[in-house]
Amino acid sequence: QRRLILDILHNENNHLTAEAIYEKIKKQITGVNISTVYRTLDLLEKLGLVFKSEYENGHIYHHVEEGQHHHLVCDICGHTLQCSHTLIQSLGQKIRKQYGFEAELHHLVIIGTCSKCSSGK
Repeated sequence: QRRLILDILHNENNHLTAEAIYEKIKKQITGVNISTVYRTLDLLEKLGLVFKSEYENGHIYHHVEEGQHHHLVCDICGHTLQCSHTLIQSLGQKIRKQYGFEAELHHLVIIGTCSKCSSGK
């Protein structure tokens, strides 16, 4: 089951919720429950194989092979852009320098307004 969950994330090459992973896995294996998916995702995250991000009152997951990246999501039209990890790294460095705080900035989803929607305001 663990391997299948990791394979689903790897093969999808997309960000998935635990519920979406559960829907995919239950088509392949009978008797799997959603709590198994959540426990496995927690374990895979602790092992450094999966990134978890907060998104729309929940979490999304992706395989680490996608690399570290961040998302800018328009709250009006839903358009999503990938944001460079180096940009966020510099934010982490500034937080560390100014506050002595080590921020965990592994995979962020930043909500705002895209240029298309903001120009129409």
